[in-house]
Amino acid sequence: MSKMKEPSYLPPFTVTTKAINLVAEISALIERYVIRLEKSDGLRLRKVNRIKTIHSSLAIEGNKLSEDQVRDIIDGKSVIAPLREIQEVKNAMNTYELYSKLNPFSEKDLLKAHAVMMNSLTDDAGRFRHGGVGVFAGEKCVHLAPPATRVPFLIGDLFDWLKHSKDHLLIRSCVFHYEFEFIHPFSDGNGRMGRLWQSLILGKLNPIFEHLPVENMVFANQQKYYDAITESTNLNDSYPFIDFMLNEILKTLQNNIDNKSENKIPNKIPNKIPNKIPNKLLKEHQGFSDMTWKILSYIIDNPYATSNEMSSVLSVSDRMIRNHIKILRDTGIIQRVGSNKNGHWEILK
Repeated sequence: MSKMKEPSYLPPFTVTTKAINLVAEISALIERYVIRLEKSDGLRLRKVNRIKTIHSSLAIEGNKLSEDQVRDIIDGKSVIAPLREIQEVKNAMNTYELYSKLNPFSEKDLLKAHAVMMNSLTDDAGRFRHGGVGVFAGEKCVHLAPPATRVPFLIGDLFDWLKHSKDHLLIRSCVFHYEFEFIHPFSDGNGRMGRLWQSLILGKLNPIFEHLPVENMVFANQQKYYDAITESTNLNDSYPFIDFMLNEILKTLQNNIDNKSENKIPNKIPNKIPNKIPNKLLKEHQGFSDMTWKILSYIIDNPYATSNEMSSVLSVSDRMIRNHIKILRDTGIIQRVGSNKNGHWEILK
């Protein structure tokens, strides 16, 4: 009997008690989600989740198209928007259509997928970078990636570990995702490729992960996503990122199982006014709809949220979000400070 090869490289990570518990909870929910996808509206749910995945993954990278616009582009309809943002959607759609044909353990397939994902967006699509890159928060460099000359060796070691590690695929997928972002092997497209590749690795655990929009939850917790990467880098141990991503996977499974019955795609907003809204405001604006209060509640919790993010998280159209925001602004309850992309909301009352 041949002995399984040990990986020559071991990424620095710790499997915490929290991670072990999350793996157990996720494993218990997978079969329930399989059953959910087999229901009468399963095909529709798959399409809805694919749109959410593409929209959220691109929005994290700064694409401003709404979920409705992404849906229209995928459906072949004309959309008036910057050509680059439209191309990003088309490329992502073409890449995700390759999902079942891509081998997550193949470095060659990684380059193939990047060539499709970044087609017409960068001159070196499908090739590792040849220059230095950094990850910036505003004007501050929060991570300087390894030199370009080291990229082929680092990626080679990472794939060797991925293939031969005995760790659970849920753990391996998170470690790979973090290490991939640390290496930053491409001049552009690293974020969307890292998230795609984690999904592909999870697809080897169960094919249902192709239809689980984890990116949607990451988009809703974007700052925590970057904080987990930064903390892992500072500690030289990716356990903060592992714990964060496993928690996002669990929440995504729970949302897709519990909140979507046959007639509820996408999720409906509970017919309930959030209890964090001050009583004074409730009395002054009794004509507001529950949705207006729901959006205000989200803004209170997420002052840096964009209308695109709220559209994705609350599962309503971008136009509806903007209409309710206009009501809140016109009544002097909120104001936007700074740009739509980098600014934040202030509560005035």
